[in-house]
Amino acid sequence: MKRNKKIQKLVEPGAGVYLFFLLLFAAATMFFKMYYLAAAEGVAVLILIVYVVILKHKKAKELSAYIEEVKYDTENAKNNTLMNFPLSIAVFRMDDYRIIWGNDTFFEMCASDVVSRLDASISDIVPDFSGKWLMEGKKVYPSILEIGGRKYQLHGKIIRSDKEDDTSAFMGIGYFVDVTDYDNIRLEYENSRPVPGIVVVDNMEELFKNQTDRVKNDIRELIEDKLQQWCLDNKGILRRYDRDRYIVVFEKRYIREMKLQKFPIVENMHQVESPAGINASISIGLGEDGENLVEGIQFADMGIELALSRGGDQVVIKNKLSFEFFGGRGYEVEKRTKVRSRVMANTLAELLRDSSQVLVMGHRYADLDAVGAAVGVCCLSRKCGVRANIVIDLEKNAAGLLIDRVRAEAEYKDMFISPQEALLKADGHTLLVVVDTNRPEQVEYPDLLSACNRVAVIDHHRVAATYIQNAALGFIEPYASSACELITEILQEIADESDILKIEAEAMLAGIVLDTKSFSIRTGERTFDAASYLRRIGADTAEVKKLFQTDMEDTISKYKILQSAKLYKGVAVAAPQEPQNRVVAAQAADELLNISGVTASVVVAPNGRGGAFASARSIGEINVQILMEKLGGGGNRSAAAAQFENMDYSEAAEKVYGAIEEYLG
Repeated sequence: MKRNKKIQKLVEPGAGVYLFFLLLFAAATMFFKMYYLAAAEGVAVLILIVYVVILKHKKAKELSAYIEEVKYDTENAKNNTLMNFPLSIAVFRMDDYRIIWGNDTFFEMCASDVVSRLDASISDIVPDFSGKWLMEGKKVYPSILEIGGRKYQLHGKIIRSDKEDDTSAFMGIGYFVDVTDYDNIRLEYENSRPVPGIVVVDNMEELFKNQTDRVKNDIRELIEDKLQQWCLDNKGILRRYDRDRYIVVFEKRYIREMKLQKFPIVENMHQVESPAGINASISIGLGEDGENLVEGIQFADMGIELALSRGGDQVVIKNKLSFEFFGGRGYEVEKRTKVRSRVMANTLAELLRDSSQVLVMGHRYADLDAVGAAVGVCCLSRKCGVRANIVIDLEKNAAGLLIDRVRAEAEYKDMFISPQEALLKADGHTLLVVVDTNRPEQVEYPDLLSACNRVAVIDHHRVAATYIQNAALGFIEPYASSACELITEILQEIADESDILKIEAEAMLAGIVLDTKSFSIRTGERTFDAASYLRRIGADTAEVKKLFQTDMEDTISKYKILQSAKLYKGVAVAAPQEPQNRVVAAQAADELLNISGVTASVVVAPNGRGGAFASARSIGEINVQILMEKLGGGGNRSAAAAQFENMDYSEAAEKVYGAIEEYLG
């Protein structure tokens, strides 16, 4: 109240109005010729003017002093507020992060002496600090900072000093908000989120086969004991809901630890052995980051289906964005039956008959298995009365000799078309049959896959994180030796022996011979059944052998690749510097397996187009599909490959060595 009166007194109206009227009266007195009175009035007005000037000057000084007093009080209050503000505040240079000013709370937070730390850099107090986020226009530091055992969220902005020509004119101001309690609650919430899962005993039938009920119960108890111990160790629950299926629930914190250990339960389960010498094998699907338990179970179901389609004996974790794979190093247990092949054959026949035309497409740089399977599908289409075409790049493939022989037949004269022609031919009733791959990024022409609404997939490779979804038919059997083996089984159910041309039988037999390395790897009873069937309907093994012949130049290149090979932890790695033919590189990888003590081989070489590729083979415990998946590729246990676009071969070789190191530990 007192201050308001003082302000009112300082700014109240002055004597200027009164002087004006006095001068007016003096003038009037002069007008009436009262000169002495007018002179007296003039002197009085002059004295009054002098007084007013002096008074005005005095008031101006008083007002100035008052303003200075208020300003001082304001600055003092502001300084006290900033110094004692509950938030930690610091001002720093943007070029070297040197601290210009900080309040007491900031230095208390950093447990540092104010005087000694004024010339220090903020990065000395806050390790790994960077002001890049401020330069990008962001207002909040991208991560939580930990200082003195507490957690802080840093807010800030850039300010400019008055020194326009100074290179260090820009400064940053940061406000450190203590979010320790909030972040701990957030972490506890995330760590305690339930992660449901499904466990399947892969080979329950084989374990129980020809065993008494008592032995069956003993085997089941051993399996459940290991699962129960696994759940107890990780604070989870386990319930059996089917003969060979269990549901599990863990907190997310324990899943993180399981990932680091790579789920030892999968390997531990192999310790359970039946009297017949068969080791138990399990597959696990876990659903992580679901919005609720319903979505979590859906993720777990997708994970277990993918694990089983990849051959079992592994863990697949499905989250909102992708899949994670663990295990899968063991040998697949064949579960294919004639019943499944018959069902798939009938379904494919119906799809073929309901189509206006059929387009058959394999993977990029098609090999004998892809082309042989495509030829088999054309035979099926002919049997169903539907026109078929094989979509392939006639310039970039590894089956040129077979393609030339097939095109020489009248039935296949105009059968091979380019991807661009296929895209123009496709309509709403076209059936696209994809063979020898299940990954959309590896097909001959991805745009054609996107353009066709009706798709069938026939493949023998294990399903990867990316696979062709929403297919009308999916015949994916990782237990089969080759795509040609699967097509042969379908042909046995639909076509008569007289419906299959000799060249078609030889093409499919060549695909089987290629992927089994002349029946030395990945062969089962069904493989030999398919081969004998093809042989019976006219396939000439001598003609098939000719398809594998190479010219002198390729033979020399192969042995040059072998000369560059080195042994690394039991894996033969060849890294020639010159661009190589993919077929020759694959043959060299096969040849390296003949070296004593070598269980796996990898050939990595330039592709001549600014990139590189790797071809891997295995005859031992090493699963080269897992090895190549780490590099973005795929395949099966004994044969896999990867491509490195826009990457120097030396860098690709380093990645191969890194993948081997990670795999073997």
